[in-house]
Amino acid sequence: MTILNRAWNVVERIRSKAPLVHSITNYVVMNNTANGLLAIGASPIMAHAQEEMQEMVGISNSLVLNIGTLSAPWISSMLVAGKAAKAASKPVVFDPVGVGASSFRTQTCTKILQEVGPTIIRANPSEIMALAGADGQTKGVDSMHETQTAEEAAKYLAEHFDCVVAVSGERDMVVSATEAVWLRGGSPLMPKVTGMGCTASAICGACAAVTESAFDAGVAGMIIMNAAGGIAAAKAVGPGSFQMHFLDALYSLDKEGLMSHCMVEE
Repeated sequence: MTILNRAWNVVERIRSKAPLVHSITNYVVMNNTANGLLAIGASPIMAHAQEEMQEMVGISNSLVLNIGTLSAPWISSMLVAGKAAKAASKPVVFDPVGVGASSFRTQTCTKILQEVGPTIIRANPSEIMALAGADGQTKGVDSMHETQTAEEAAKYLAEHFDCVVAVSGERDMVVSATEAVWLRGGSPLMPKVTGMGCTASAICGACAAVTESAFDAGVAGMIIMNAAGGIAAAKAVGPGSFQMHFLDALYSLDKEGLMSHCMVEE
């Protein structure tokens, strides 16, 4: 079965199972990511109080940790939820937003990597390089590097932490300790809309909730983003209308649209 066919099977499973994706994410993107999950067929929950983490993890099918707007209480909640999810063999997607921009942010990421051990890491090239300790400069949450420059850092993280690493860029890359796939699609409008990377992480969480293969989940998540981005861009006239059409594209995504709006470069 081809990579695109496997990705479509993941979409069908999301729509039939409607997995509950627990996201401890940032203030800026809560609405975007929740709507993205609903549009693809999953169910979002955005709880962050430490007092309810064990129960929320218990009813959820996957967990997404996003450090975009950090605070000490949220970090504690992420660690509690992450450890509970791993103990219950539930997938954890980690989005290290802006890692490298401050020592507090970088130290938090190191703690999550070491104490939780994510199933999938989804980030831009600069974040991946900073996370791996490479000489990567981070400008806020935006990437200053192309995906190719982060390839070795992504492979290091995949091998060192036994996880899948999905790198977003003009070309997307998904790697594990043994596999690698390059993807091309999406739209130049995507970086003009806040939260698209965070939405990718959430979608990866939905994919991971319905498949045993973390690699297939990471690849499917990025293919979905590429396909929906390409479909939306054909109708949009700017970032505002793109965001609207992107949600519609997720909701109405069919096999033909997925196959025709993402190219796999193995």
